[in-house]
Amino acid sequence: MPIRILPSNLVNQIAAGEVVERPASVVKELVENAIDAGASSIEVTLVDGGKSLIMISDNGKGMNADELSLAVERHATSKLPDDNLFNINFLGFRGEALPSISSVARLTIITRQEGAENGWKIEVNGGEKSQVVPAAHNKGTRIEVRDLFYSTPARLKFLKSSTSETAQCVDILNRIALANPHISFYLSEDNKKKISLNACQGDLFDARLQRLADVMGRQFGENSLLIDATRDNLRISGYVSLPTLNKANSLSQYLFVNNRPVRDKLLLGAIKGAYQDVLASNRYPMCALFFDIDPAYVDVNVHPAKAEVRFYDNALVRGLLVSAIRASLMQGDRQTANTVSLEDIISDRLPDFENKVALPETAIMREHDYQPRQVFQSSLPRQSFHSQAKLPELERIYSVKVDEPHDNLPASMAEQAGPLGLAKAQFHNTFIISQTEDSIVLIDQHAAHERIVMEKMKKALAEEEKVATQMLLIPEVVDLSLSEKARIMENAADLEKLGLVVEEFGSTAVIVREIPALIANADIKKLINDLAQEMAEWGKSFSLTQKLHLVCATIACHGSVRAGRTMNIEEMNRLLRDMERTEHSGQCNHGRPTYVELKIKDIEKLFDR
Repeated sequence: MPIRILPSNLVNQIAAGEVVERPASVVKELVENAIDAGASSIEVTLVDGGKSLIMISDNGKGMNADELSLAVERHATSKLPDDNLFNINFLGFRGEALPSISSVARLTIITRQEGAENGWKIEVNGGEKSQVVPAAHNKGTRIEVRDLFYSTPARLKFLKSSTSETAQCVDILNRIALANPHISFYLSEDNKKKISLNACQGDLFDARLQRLADVMGRQFGENSLLIDATRDNLRISGYVSLPTLNKANSLSQYLFVNNRPVRDKLLLGAIKGAYQDVLASNRYPMCALFFDIDPAYVDVNVHPAKAEVRFYDNALVRGLLVSAIRASLMQGDRQTANTVSLEDIISDRLPDFENKVALPETAIMREHDYQPRQVFQSSLPRQSFHSQAKLPELERIYSVKVDEPHDNLPASMAEQAGPLGLAKAQFHNTFIISQTEDSIVLIDQHAAHERIVMEKMKKALAEEEKVATQMLLIPEVVDLSLSEKARIMENAADLEKLGLVVEEFGSTAVIVREIPALIANADIKKLINDLAQEMAEWGKSFSLTQKLHLVCATIACHGSVRAGRTMNIEEMNRLLRDMERTEHSGQCNHGRPTYVELKIKDIEKLFDR
């Protein structure tokens, strides 16, 4: 068969395969065109998830008749005034969106410039263009895309349900809205409002935070940290969540390069690395980060969909991103995401007195405890406290321990009280209750001590000091599989840096002779087994420093104060003071919060005070 030039409509359909993958692709391209046109309000309407109709209206500058006729031609654009692909200052620039869409759908455009006597209308069906005719319209542009992929039915079969396609459109519009807080965005599907975001007021950072709270939830707005760092020709700004506010996937990580939504593996990997020591490996932080860089140092022309970019200096971008996030985490290192709902706690746990639900015998309260007297007199027999259960049994169930009053504490300890206040009691041998001037603080003793132990080990590593060790009077022999033993021995030198001295002992066992002094009471066998299993997941993607920090985290977890251990008041206060001096003490090594603060004013609301 001889070589020939393909028909223009077939060329456009091939191009549409790269630009238009689904209705969300159409929404993205057309909304970006509206932003480039200076619109301050953009409305998207979908029918059947966008498969039957996608209509986008804006109040931008509009087009005249000649521009409208050219707009649907291939590679026609107004966004490269100097024909320089290294100086791209608009979201669109390739001139492919409208002709690609019109080749696989029925396209109608109505537009009018401000001050013009009338608007103009053009229709393109399957690549065949009609004449431009006058039409009535307000200032701006309205684009209607009907019967998407009607000319390529094979592509239509690959679309998902209307609900799924709508969700994709909502996601892409939310991403664009985050980058443009001063623009109003609305989306409806089958006459149901899906997005209603009014333009945000104030300066850029205030407007961004308000828009982030609208899109990502109020919880993110209240538990996020500001990022603003500059180096050479790059500026990174935005917000990242506290480590204790995280997700099971990376879908809540929004990245923008020169206000363009992107998905970049380099940037996602850098975010993961920045949270390495404060978040579990299977959890992901929430963030919205904006990269402002000279167009000459970034290539956005990698793919027609413009979802990928390439940086001239990857190391600069990654280094600044990691350092900026870690600097913000250091500023909020003692914060924790306070997501507790006191209303839910109270409503879920208060007994139903009106229906006189029988309480277990061990739940009968002391007569001098504060409770509505008439309620208990009518529903419970008056019996002495000791007749219901023995004191040790009640102590086991309630496990509320208050050793000595604060009057007996050393004066220096009371004077040193910081943001976490003074310990009042321990309950369930797991949690510590502390009191500050205006709040009650609940502390998870294991999670808090786990972070303290890990940071001490990391500090010793950074200062190239040998971690203090304790020699075992009777060395511990740990049986392993051949592969587990091989992994432990391969990393024996690194383990020794952390104070864990391991030697071979037979064909399938190792012997532990020394352990870090910080974990003197740890279960050595379980520690070695857990380390062997974790080493299997490391692979070559982890650097030596990352591996050492992972080992630190595991050792700290096994060597920390366990849940169930009784502590006296002095030990509790010492733990609180250590937390106040320790970096990242707001969360444990796995990203869980170490404490929750309940403000007195919030508690008073529950009692209508």
